[in-house]
Amino acid sequence: MANDIHWILDDASLARHCAAWQAQPFVALDTEFMRVDTFYPIAGLLQVSAGEGAYLIDPLRIDDWQPFAALLEAPNVVKVLHSCSEDLEVFLRLTGSLPTPLFDTQLAAGYLNLGFSMGYSRLVQALLDIELPKGETRSDWLQRPLSELQVRYAAEDVLHLVEVYRALMARLAPQKVEWILEDGAELVANLGREVAPEDAWRDAKLAWKLSRQQQAVLRALCAWREREARARNQPRNRILREHSLWPLARTQPDNLVALARIEDMHPKTVRQDGETLLQLIHDAAALPPEQWPEALPEPLPIEASALLKKLRAVGQREGERLDIVPELMLRKKTLEALLKSGYPNGPYQLPDSLRGWRRELMGQALLDCLAGD
Repeated sequence: MANDIHWILDDASLARHCAAWQAQPFVALDTEFMRVDTFYPIAGLLQVSAGEGAYLIDPLRIDDWQPFAALLEAPNVVKVLHSCSEDLEVFLRLTGSLPTPLFDTQLAAGYLNLGFSMGYSRLVQALLDIELPKGETRSDWLQRPLSELQVRYAAEDVLHLVEVYRALMARLAPQKVEWILEDGAELVANLGREVAPEDAWRDAKLAWKLSRQQQAVLRALCAWREREARARNQPRNRILREHSLWPLARTQPDNLVALARIEDMHPKTVRQDGETLLQLIHDAAALPPEQWPEALPEPLPIEASALLKKLRAVGQREGERLDIVPELMLRKKTLEALLKSGYPNGPYQLPDSLRGWRRELMGQALLDCLAGD
């Protein structure tokens, strides 16, 4: 194993290797990072393999990430990762770029009906009959020097990823490979579209239950929390806890004593940001009605669950026909958006979130299901 590990510790070496990797059909990528007390992940190690050895990039020693960004964006090199949403954040933070085309081996396992949302260890066991050690997943990747165990763990991860990719490709029909890359492109596009702080309130729990005036307060609180989390590089809940948002918007306290009594309100938040929060609430509550947000739609009524089940069955039947795990076929949010477009009496419209091969294969069947009902 030691002979298969190569360190990249300076800009010139990184540029040289990235140029060589651009001539390869694929590269397997992995990252090790820390994200305990920060909003953004802190990269501790990047691993790359094109099949010949593991290359470990020390991000603490690299200043010029442009060659790596160019590799990530090279259209002729498939980037292979496993369950990659957090890895994508690491790449975006380090280089300003995201990998494309992207092949996620966790998705590929679902397309072969091996299992949904399979962990890396399980997939390696299933395809390569290798049991991976678990000891280093939560170790300190910012310490230097890294331990011998850490180095071996990181190198083996990316070397096994190459073999997993080859094993998956040997079993995948070309059509399914196209679909996996399509899903990878959507993952990248979604991460590239950063939600504006002013829109963060739409994802707050039970926001639809508030009046429009209360939603204006919630919007201000969520936007402030999002901006502060990024500026201070702290987790959102460290700035203002999730469970405090809704009662703050509903009750709109006007003094520090009332603020401190809010559910799950941390005393440190009251001390550090209490006056700011009170001013935010006061200003947002005083907005004229024309500046309130449009009311969020209510969730579908319980009676719609039977219809939702019928729509889900369309995806399940198609999944069985294609030998794909049913969870990958139709997302619940997509089906709910379809129902909300015309419930209860129609007409219904396919939502924008149903696109690509799913829209082509199942769009009309979903509309027919609703028309028949």
